[in-house]
Amino acid sequence: MSTLPESIAASGSSSLSIVIPDGGPELGFRDLERLVAQFQADLAEAGLKPQSYVSLAFPNNLEFVVSFLAVTAQRCVAAPLNPAYKQSEFEFNIEDIKTSLIIVPRGFYEKQEAAVKAAKKFKGVAIAECWWCPRQNKVRLEVKEKGNLGGKQAVAKAQPDDVALVLHTSGTTGRPKAVPLTHRNLTRTMKNIIATYKLTDKDCTMLVMPLFHVHGLLCGLLATILSGGTAVIPVKFSAGTFWQQFAKHKCNWYTAVPTIHQILLRNPTPKPLPNIRFIRSCSSPLAPTTFHALEKTYNAPVLEAYAMTEAAHQMTSNPLPPGKRKPGTVGVGQGVEVVILDDSGNKLPQGKEGEISIKGENVTKGYLNNPSANASSFTNGYFRTGDQGKLDEDGYVVITGRIKELINRGGEKISPIEVDNALASHPALSEAVSFAVPDEMYGQEVHAAVVFKDGQKASEKELKDFVSEKLSKFKIPKKIYFTKVMPKTATGKIQRRIVADAFFKPDDKKPKAKL
Repeated sequence: MSTLPESIAASGSSSLSIVIPDGGPELGFRDLERLVAQFQADLAEAGLKPQSYVSLAFPNNLEFVVSFLAVTAQRCVAAPLNPAYKQSEFEFNIEDIKTSLIIVPRGFYEKQEAAVKAAKKFKGVAIAECWWCPRQNKVRLEVKEKGNLGGKQAVAKAQPDDVALVLHTSGTTGRPKAVPLTHRNLTRTMKNIIATYKLTDKDCTMLVMPLFHVHGLLCGLLATILSGGTAVIPVKFSAGTFWQQFAKHKCNWYTAVPTIHQILLRNPTPKPLPNIRFIRSCSSPLAPTTFHALEKTYNAPVLEAYAMTEAAHQMTSNPLPPGKRKPGTVGVGQGVEVVILDDSGNKLPQGKEGEISIKGENVTKGYLNNPSANASSFTNGYFRTGDQGKLDEDGYVVITGRIKELINRGGEKISPIEVDNALASHPALSEAVSFAVPDEMYGQEVHAAVVFKDGQKASEKELKDFVSEKLSKFKIPKKIYFTKVMPKTATGKIQRRIVADAFFKPDDKKPKAKL
């Protein structure tokens, strides 16, 4: 199976495939296959041509699952977007990939939500709503603005090397990069995940990661579909109802970022304890203390994995028992070759630190319209992750630092350049530099230092309120420092590490003296 439609059709499972808790539909595999086929036919009827880019702005729900699978079945490219984005963030994504159609939840058009306002700024972008209609037992599609959609199209058949998914990964030295992933890339990762965790049609996962990221989409949803298992999909994560729903639907595993694990540990332990086959952690470093607390509290093996959008999610993972689980590592390659390269692209011996690099069928062939990024990110067929690390004595990957400067807040990758630009657009500021600081809850948090123009001033709250109109909540700096001179190197260059060292004191979490 090398396409997403084939992965659904191949399942002979009689189990449920998708469960939407709290009164939502519960679908078997043939139900899911029918809904996807109906929606694909509606897309073709609406005039959606193969190879078109389709933006999807949904929370975790059945509408996202069906529309995503139908778009990719029609040989189009799905571009999932965070429905909580600001208008400017939608505009960037729509413009960068040349979106033909954006699909949003019912009511978005009438309320003129940010996604709709953004789409209206671009001539030719079609806008449609979709929703689950219990009476008709289908997911409805209604085109609100036809844009450049043409006449009725034939229902297409997806091919393995068709691009099925595009997601942006934030950059530190320029614009975020668009990562195209083919059906072959995606299905290879799905197979790798199934092999790593021995997933079968007897497994049921509680899917709490957002489906507009590869973590939730690939590991939580698509690998589960291919395995014939069941995905229970609440609209959002809630610590108060997590274990109740987990037990009610007989879930036996989940995958999440360390932040969610920590939130669960701070809430009451379920009684009786569910039968948990394993707990997976990914998208942000898992502290060994959290690892041990999870295993002790929930009596289940905790398996930390390592993933990137460019690899269609999973690259490495700690194995299931009786394999060795090593806290502080991200395990071994899972269906990919992992090497450590030096700056010249030479492979380094075990134990030596360098850039973690990978090769595999799941890895993108290159970024969209970005030859400079492709030239710097690929060496002799290996994708350079931008992470510094080494292979330990057992061949397990140990990540020792980030070569690139992305801020990783609870699995959300934040471009400091984007934060800098949002702050610097304030009329009172002449300079702004954001940087990562350690944080117990999120792994990293966003802080920033700013320089005012002569005679200008603004409060920290005013600056935060200003950027809140441009950035999603998780990107807004938690702390802003004020200085007259931005720390620079001897050659006049700004380095985020130097700025962070000047303002943030790790031992007591208090800011250093103002410069």
